[in-house]
Amino acid sequence: MRLTIPKPRPRPRPVTPADAARPAVRVVTDSTACLPEAGAADGGPVVVPLQVLTPDGTRREGVDITPAEVARRIGAGQRLTTSQPAPEDFADVYRGLAAEGARAIVSVHLSGDVSGTVTAAAHAGQRAMVPVRAVDSRTAAMALGFAALAASSCAQAGADAVHVAARAREVAASSRCLFLVDSLDHLRRGGRLSAGAAALGAALGVRPILEIVDGQVTLVQRVRTRAAALDRMLALAVAHAATMERPGVAVHHLGAPERAAAAAGRLAEVLNVTPVVTPVSAVLGTHAGPGALAVVVAELGRHEH
Repeated sequence: MRLTIPKPRPRPRPVTPADAARPAVRVVTDSTACLPEAGAADGGPVVVPLQVLTPDGTRREGVDITPAEVARRIGAGQRLTTSQPAPEDFADVYRGLAAEGARAIVSVHLSGDVSGTVTAAAHAGQRAMVPVRAVDSRTAAMALGFAALAASSCAQAGADAVHVAARAREVAASSRCLFLVDSLDHLRRGGRLSAGAAALGAALGVRPILEIVDGQVTLVQRVRTRAAALDRMLALAVAHAATMERPGVAVHHLGAPERAAAAAGRLAEVLNVTPVVTPVSAVLGTHAGPGALAVVVAELGRHEH
């Protein structure tokens, strides 16, 4: 009779002070949120990168490619496309957060009408070790970013996953995401704007103001000059912020830092806030094109944990 010696069971990883400080509910978002700093190490949103498909390979935004490189490549005549993360990318993140002690995850993402990102997150969540709530923000850029940050604040305050997901939806729904582009061709080729809307916006001597409305890119107004279009876009943002208790404001650009800084300065003076200023994400920049300028306003007040 052979004696079988049982193999020793692996010891669980000891809980560190950093683990104890992390909230039980963690928030995941994607790179189109344009967050200036993810802050994942401090319990903030964990960012999953989308992909830019270039002639020489696939690049993960924020990892292998920057908005400045996207602007340079488009300016050189390259045709770029984009792709959502694979469900496995989300599964890896969810698995890591569960290992760190997360008991639930709220995954907040780019509008499902323009990307399959939230669908990939939901599919991965069905197989995760902990409950995952996938939230379609119905928006993008810092309208998504503000929603993810607000949700993360709720999670760090001890709120449960239902509350955290509701907070993400609340902030996203309060937002306006307005933007200008130098050409509508990139949006039209990428399928993010209908041919009819592109034709209306491309009339000679007209600058279109665009907005993400209920998840879709919509033509809001046509203005005769770039300067007038910028003035009108800022006026729309200011009017929306005026209805808010504590507006969060962001300005994005692709290859136009001076224009973004000037726009942010004007908003800061009128609204008495300090706007977040960042390049638009590489993926969003691929569809907007060089010279794009965006303004986001979202309500960050009127909430109790």
